[in-house]
Amino acid sequence: MKKVFSKPVSLKSTPFHYCPGCGHSIIHRLVAEVIDELNIREKTIGVPPAGCAVLAYNYFDVDMVEAPHGRAAAVATGVKRILPDRVVFTYQGDGDIAAIGTAETIHAANRGERVTSIFVNNAVYGMTGGQMAPTTIPGQETTTSPGGRVPLRDGNPLDLSAMLGLAEGSVYIERTTVSNPKGIMRTKKAIRKAFVTQLEDRGFSLVEVLSPCPTNWKMTPVQAARWVDETMTKFFPLKVIKDVA
Repeated sequence: MKKVFSKPVSLKSTPFHYCPGCGHSIIHRLVAEVIDELNIREKTIGVPPAGCAVLAYNYFDVDMVEAPHGRAAAVATGVKRILPDRVVFTYQGDGDIAAIGTAETIHAANRGERVTSIFVNNAVYGMTGGQMAPTTIPGQETTTSPGGRVPLRDGNPLDLSAMLGLAEGSVYIERTTVSNPKGIMRTKKAIRKAFVTQLEDRGFSLVEVLSPCPTNWKMTPVQAARWVDETMTKFFPLKVIKDVA
């Protein structure tokens, strides 16, 4: 009998701590599958900072370097420059990469650092209680915006991927989702392309993944997935933002 589905070698046999319906577990698996398929496990180094994925080292069976909150791009830059033959990726939530980490990420992209960032956007600060994040969309209720985000008061959502697409050193930027099967398949292709971009030594690459957060959104997993597809994508359209051939 032909085996068509199995646990990626690059994932440890450790139960995920993520909430039911959270997209992190799916994204973890996709990253691990790509690492296996490219046969780069022995030379891959992951860099997770603070956030829901702070314990990513418990799940990925590759070398991992924990970064201070928001500083993953800076840590990844140092690792890659010291070990240029390694494949280095950051794994960051929106509260990390689009708030405290904007400076490090923008400058890493502008310099064209040969690293890859996996940017998980669930529109809230997940680990710390569901506060409003730079990516929270107008009208969205959070623990710190109980009446919904008001652009006049709180500013508009930050489209970090679009900003990074303007950086001279960025080569490949794409926004995808894991809220439906088609989106999951597209996300895996995007992650693979981002890693290949790094293997080809071409420049900075990033995949932004829209991810459900049922717990902090006060929704069921089904409702959260539908909210991504029907509401969140209106403010963060799924598309290739930059692809330098």
